[in-house]
Amino acid sequence: MANAGASSPTKGKGKGFTQEFVFFLKTFGIIGLAIAFIIGQAASQLVTAFVNDIIDPIIGIFLPGGNLSGLVVQVPNLYGDATSTFRYGDLIANIIDFMVIALVVFVLYKQLSKRGFVEDKTVPEEKK
Repeated sequence: MANAGASSPTKGKGKGFTQEFVFFLKTFGIIGLAIAFIIGQAASQLVTAFVNDIIDPIIGIFLPGGNLSGLVVQVPNLYGDATSTFRYGDLIANIIDFMVIALVVFVLYKQLSKRGFVEDKTVPEEKK
């Protein structure tokens, strides 16, 4: 255990905790990961708004209730007068949301790999 941090170039050279922390952030790309996470969250909110405000109402035109997220089935409980509500329309809306996000990520990945910004992992490596 005493050798756990021996591979770090800042270890043992009189660097302070702050310098070691900055080295860690740079080495492991934490800043880039954080930026990607924030952009991903914003893109997810945009897609969710698109699905809720555009896709759901279009699908709702063809539904008797007029709202995809409002589709429910109520089943009476075995004991008592209460009912259990299954919101399957909301589940379908979330599946559509996921599929749109997955499609956007796929298209971005294909475009970035075509331009050489990311390595295309789907292309088999050439034998040496």
